[in-house]
Amino acid sequence: MSRATLEKNPQEVASMFDGVARRYDITNTVLSLGQDRYWRRATRAALDIGPGDAVLDLAAGTAVSTVELGQSGAWCVAADFSVGMLAAGADRQVPKVAGDATKLPFADGVFDAVTISFGLRNIVDHVEGLREMARVTRPGGRLVVCEFSTPTNPLFGTAYKEYLMRALPSAARAVSSNPDAYVYLAESIRAWPDQAALARRIADAGWSAVRWRNLTGGIVALHAATKP
Repeated sequence: MSRATLEKNPQEVASMFDGVARRYDITNTVLSLGQDRYWRRATRAALDIGPGDAVLDLAAGTAVSTVELGQSGAWCVAADFSVGMLAAGADRQVPKVAGDATKLPFADGVFDAVTISFGLRNIVDHVEGLREMARVTRPGGRLVVCEFSTPTNPLFGTAYKEYLMRALPSAARAVSSNPDAYVYLAESIRAWPDQAALARRIADAGWSAVRWRNLTGGIVALHAATKP
């Protein structure tokens, strides 16, 4: 199976990411025009972590995001259900755990903060995933979701959708080890809820004080929340 569908069968999604793992980091940098580095830095800043904090980086992939989070001095663990992605980041010296976001292999309240970047929309039941994130976070702990979202300018949004459906898969063929996966990427972004709708789902999953900030004109949004 070279790509998943919007039904997001967990086995198909994991297999798809196993297939893109080898060139995943370079592909992301090329397709985002280098913005991926800025988004990782913004996520770390929004999470407001430091020495003494235990942080879960969910859907961490090759753990490049976990390394960025670790620059804060916090203890950070990478978790992902794609073993191939974790293996592709084997040289990154952070703890790594294979696990399903809807059934996290951690006890209640063990993390001071949890974050997920560009992975929430790949979870078959993302509201259940958000509930699991709340379960493993201590009261008063923090959540930051970094995810593709809806551009704030309608004209820019139209151009962006054209890029997603036409240019992105074409560009992926030049750099990705599994370019068909980027057709799913484009489809999943277009089907994803906008900023306000996602905020409501985060609140429905048990988080409080939900707010968001747009990055890169709304192509990406950072949603932050607190565990009651």
